[in-house]
Parts: sequence; C-alpha cells; structure tokens
Amino acid sequence: MGRVAPVFATVAPPTSRCLWPQRDIGASFNDFMGKTHQPSKMPRKATYGKQAKASKAERLFAELPQSPVRKPPTRRAAVKSKDPEPVTVKDLTEHLSEIQIREGSSDIEEVQQVVRKTSKQAEQEEPAAADESEDSTPATSDAEDDVDSEEELEYEEDSYAETTLRILSWEDVCPRGDRIEKIAEASYAEVYRVTNDRGTSIIKVIRLHSPIKAKTKAQERAKLVDEEPHAEEDINGELQISEWLADIPGFVVYKERYVVQGKATRQLLETHQVFQRRMKRQDPGRAQFYPSPSRYLDDTRFLVVELGDAGIALEDWKLTTESQLWDIFFLVAVALARAEDLAMFEHRDLHESNLCIRQVHEPRTRPPNSRGRFYGYSGLDITILDYGLSRAEDLSIDYADPVSNDLEKDLGFFTSTHAPQCKVYRQMRSFLLRADRVCLPPEEHTTPYAKGIDGLLSWDVFAPYTNVLWLAYLYSYLSSNFRGEKKELQNFRSTTEELWKYLNPDARDDVPCFSCAADVVGFGVEAGWITESQLAGSAHSILEREESIIVSRDDDEDETASLRRSPRRSQYRQSIVE
Repeated sequence: MGRVAPVFATVAPPTSRCLWPQRDIGASFNDFMGKTHQPSKMPRKATYGKQAKASKAERLFAELPQSPVRKPPTRRAAVKSKDPEPVTVKDLTEHLSEIQIREGSSDIEEVQQVVRKTSKQAEQEEPAAADESEDSTPATSDAEDDVDSEEELEYEEDSYAETTLRILSWEDVCPRGDRIEKIAEASYAEVYRVTNDRGTSIIKVIRLHSPIKAKTKAQERAKLVDEEPHAEEDINGELQISEWLADIPGFVVYKERYVVQGKATRQLLETHQVFQRRMKRQDPGRAQFYPSPSRYLDDTRFLVVELGDAGIALEDWKLTTESQLWDIFFLVAVALARAEDLAMFEHRDLHESNLCIRQVHEPRTRPPNSRGRFYGYSGLDITILDYGLSRAEDLSIDYADPVSNDLEKDLGFFTSTHAPQCKVYRQMRSFLLRADRVCLPPEEHTTPYAKGIDGLLSWDVFAPYTNVLWLAYLYSYLSSNFRGEKKELQNFRSTTEELWKYLNPDARDDVPCFSCAADVVGFGVEAGWITESQLAGSAHSILEREESIIVSRDDDEDETASLRRSPRRSQYRQSIVE
C-alpha cells in the first residue's frame, strides 16, 4: 500500500512547547469535514500545518446525508431560537452511527423457565459466614460475628437516607432458580451478570454509606481492605454520561437504577467466593477490596445500576484472526469519534477490562477483490463500559458545565505502576501539563493541581488526545495478545505501520500525530480500509426500549403487573458489509 497523506496536525518544530493544540487542531478531521469543535472554556492555541486541497474523504462525505442527532433529555433541553441556524456540512462523525458490522441472527440460549418459590424460611435465610480468605482458617465464634463495628455506628444515621429510587432486597435481585455471577471489580463497584426468564443484565453494585458487620479475626489476618462507601450523588455524573452516550452504537445500554438493602442470599455469597478464589489463583498477591456478602446486615444498602449485557471482556477474549484485530480497533475508534462529536467525550480509562466483545454473526472470508478493505469481516461487535473517570458535556445547553471526575483527588492513579494502563494515566496527565508527548515519571505526579502550560491543571478541559492515547494502548494490547497465526499478525502490523507511526505516543517530536479519535477514523477512510458503502450505505438501526429484568416479589406475584421498562433503548445494528 502506498503512503497515505495524513489528515491531522503537523507537529511544530522542537523549539515549540505546544506540539498539538488541544482544541483547534490544524487540518484535523473535523476541520476538513467543514466543521470545527468549539469546546468551551479553553484558550485557543496556534495551529500547525494545513491541507493543500480537499481530500478524497472531504469530497466523498460532503455529499452524504446527515445522521440523526440524539435528542437531549426534556428536563435539560435548552430553549431554542425559532430562527433557522445556518446549514453546515456535517463531518464524518455525524455518519459514524452507520459504521458497524451486520448483526446476524445469532443463537440465543433459552433461559429455563423457573417457578419462584418464596417462603418465609427463604426470606430469612442467611448465607454461611464463610469467605474465600477464610477457607483455610477455623470458623470464628458467634460472639465475634455479633460485635458491632465502628463502621456500623458511623453510618447508622445515613442508612435510612431518603431516596426516590425503588428499594429491593437481594432476594428480589436474584431469587432461587435465577442465576447471578460475579464477573469483575470496577472503579467503585462490583460487577455481576444476572440471568432469569426475562433475559440477562449486567449490574454494577456500589456500596452506600450504611452499617456493615465487623471483620472477623480471620479477615483481619488476611488484611482485607474494604472499598470506601459512596454517597448516591457521587456517581450521578457517570449515570448522566451513560444517558448522553446511550444512543451511540458501541456504548453500553443503561436500563435502570435502584437501591438494594438487606442481608445477602446464599447465591450472592457463593459467586463472590468463586470469583475471589479465581482471582487469587491468577494473582496470589491480589488484595480483596470489597467486603464479603457474609457481612451484610439488614440495613446495609447498595446503589445498583442495571445495564445491558455487553458480552465478554476483551481481557478474556481469545484473539485468533486478523479480521478481529481490524474490527475491534476501528469499532472502538468509530464509537469514540462519534462520542467526541456529540458529547465532547473522553473515556480516560479504556483498558481491556472496560471493553467487551460479542460474536454477533459468523465471520466471513475477506474476498481477493477487496482492494485494500480490511474492516467488517470478523462478525464481532464491541461495547465500551465504565465512565467513572470519563468527561463529557451536554451540547444542547450553551456554556454547560462539563461532567468529569477530578483525578487530582487521587494521585495514586499516576504514581502506581502495578498495571500497564498506569502509564496511560501518566501520559494523560503529562499531556495536560506539557501539551507534548513527554510522559513524566511517577515521582513527577505528587503535587495536586500542578501548574501546567495552560495554568493550574483541571480535568474539566476537553482534550480528545486522551482518546488517542487509549487507542494506542488498545493497538498495543491487540498486537501483544494475539494468539492466531504469526503471518496474520505480521500482515496487520505491516499494513498499519504508518497508522502506528502517528498513533505511537513514544514517537519522535518531529512525527505528526492524531489529535482525536476522529483523526484515526479519517486515516482509515483515506487508506481505503473502511469503504464508502460502510459509511453511507443502507445501514439502519432499530431502536427499541430495553427492559429491566429485575422486579420485586410483589410485582412478580401480581399477574397484572407489567415489567418496568427503561427509558433507554437497545440497538440492533446492521451494516452493509457485502
């Protein structure tokens, strides 16, 4: 393949400190599509380089119909002027909702119909107070288990805090006969998969300020660490971002949230134990950060967020074909580019645990006459999860305050070296401080709100280059964890050699770079890896509302009670891949 002229910012000479302007990038993907982001409260910087003439992508996409724009929630809608706004050419990201792989009719395993038997004995049943950390330790006495902890006293006043959400029990979440499986531990939350006769959901469980039983002596000896409880408003930002992104293909479907209160069921305890034992086998030095369900009391409360089932985490997915590498990388890039445009979104934590994969239809063989096209053959779809560290804002409101997590409150993100993604956290913060590729070492991240090139560091700013950093991390992860034939990996790397040149965060100062995820997608279009028909063919989406599968026992026993329906919809996407 011949060299492709990059359509992104050209780096300034080494004497200049600002290698890539964070907002107004010269000849960026949005610029050459005829529309420039004007994100808010950040000073403009000089731009470097420009495109000499209209590119093939510009001429092509200027003629495409505009894709529908998500309607903002009514309660936050701004008053719009009756005067029509000037018509402008929408950039590629307005059409990215149509870039996806055709979803075939995959086989769905029928969930066995079960009769819920709820007796007084089952309601009062308590799980055995055994934890995986205590498997090799004699059981503690009843006196030890009955001791009130300081934590109980500290949170007693908050345990009955008012809430507008419905309150369920763990027996409601997973009655006997249903299935619950702990699958991950995310930022501030435990993650479970729940399956019943209504379907499958993912639930994120966040402990609220409320009493909990004291640790046993065995748990103390095991040096168990309890994740700090949170106030309900602490995660409102993440939920708000979930709603803004719910109409964008590639992001998780939000169903509902509610409060769960009371003692755990035996099923919850057992899946917690199985998960902890599995994690210990994989990493013997791993600490347990979430309390055992055996310690839940009648007043222990959790905020539970119910989401659509996204599939298997990338870290557990076996990468075996070249087409999987192409599709996973560009499906993520397309989703991020669309979110950049519609919500000025940065994920800021997109490692292999926060990306899920599903096989939606059978993979196809790439035909000999594909003429450079590589995208759309694996049959995979992706879902981006966990917006706990993310940044976004409501573009329907002028001068709206962004929603973001102030990472300066926990500099441990940047000083830690326990996992590969810790370097990306440092790269993000270094970029906000210096506006160049230099990654400061851990010891340079010990002063909160340090002064950078734009003044005191703030995570409110829109710096989409962080999405590029995570795409670079994804590219490296896919290449390093490929388990297929070496020839296929070599072909992928050689074909994308120039892409990696501009994506690589460790490249030389004189090498141009991508400024945002939209730049990466634009490069793929210019290279011919993604075709015209995949961008603007007869692709369509079917929008439906997706139901919560969790109901209370009272509702379940009432034959006339209808299932609660979520304000969010599920998307079934089909793309022209022929």
